[in-house]
Amino acid sequence: MPHPTRPLRKLGFLTIGLFDPADPAAGHESTLRIIELGERLGFDSAWLRHRHLQFGISSPVAVMAAASQRTSRIELGTAVTPLGWENPLRLAEDLATVDLLAGGRINPGVSVGEPMHYDTVKHELYPDSGEQEDFSYGRVERFAHLVAGEPVREFSGRQGVVEEFSNRVEPHSPGLRGRLWYGAGSTASAVWAGANGFNLLSSSVVFPGEDQDPDFALVQQSQIRAFREAAAASGHSRARVSQGLVVIPTDSATPAQREKYQRYVDERTPRTTAPQGPRGMMFARDLIGSSEQIAGQLYAHAGFQEVDEVAFALPFSFDHEDYVQILTDIAGKLGPALGWTPAEAGKPAS
Repeated sequence: MPHPTRPLRKLGFLTIGLFDPADPAAGHESTLRIIELGERLGFDSAWLRHRHLQFGISSPVAVMAAASQRTSRIELGTAVTPLGWENPLRLAEDLATVDLLAGGRINPGVSVGEPMHYDTVKHELYPDSGEQEDFSYGRVERFAHLVAGEPVREFSGRQGVVEEFSNRVEPHSPGLRGRLWYGAGSTASAVWAGANGFNLLSSSVVFPGEDQDPDFALVQQSQIRAFREAAAASGHSRARVSQGLVVIPTDSATPAQREKYQRYVDERTPRTTAPQGPRGMMFARDLIGSSEQIAGQLYAHAGFQEVDEVAFALPFSFDHEDYVQILTDIAGKLGPALGWTPAEAGKPAS
């Protein structure tokens, strides 16, 4: 068993919150129960994917609000919210509200770019401004300024007998700006995130540069290093980086679960063998096996070697009992094999 150069400091998990369209309430309840389980197992964070017009969580802010009232310690985040679907001012209001309700535990992860399949939805999303919407970094910069409490307008003060107006987004949650994350897949976006005061979410998808060796782990490593250099140069030397790979420990899995998990991995493996599409998108291999085997693979992974916190992604299409088994093995076996110590019940994440 290889020895870590440093212990894993923070351990989290990421879920899509899959649900049956015939019974969506049950799927959302399952997600909340999984987050509650994560807190009991000592996980430091739980992250929600953001899906629109699909059978996954479309409103992670609402789910985080519910989870915040059923937990007391675990951090809650989004990985990621695509800002092309959002009004930055309204999103800033919602996130600040939930952060205050959660006692400062919210970690919003965002990205920019044109919404997926934009031509099929822009007539409903932006019926009057679809061709003029700005999906560039300017959108996330505006969002960050609003979260930080910078002025929205000059007008403020009392109007009439009881109406009181502010010139910034209200409510304001003072620490939230420092907990904004950016989901970057390219070196350019990682550098931008570091230079602009964001933390970095590095997932199981990367876009290599033209002259880079098409090795996922090396590409991810170089992006993380570029982020840290940019962050340090901009005075953000304490910026955080989280890696999000799919890991499936099978220590306590039943034979039927192991067979199911292996089929899932086998179906997804071909896409990892070569860059995909015009931009050369690269996918990380899913890691499956005993916790000892997975820990060995992670220690050999150039991207993992750069981080001290992770948010392991749960497979999309598994059942509730599968997630219980996987999370229990991650917290009880894989995490400790990586040097991680479970958080104490009732103690806020540091």
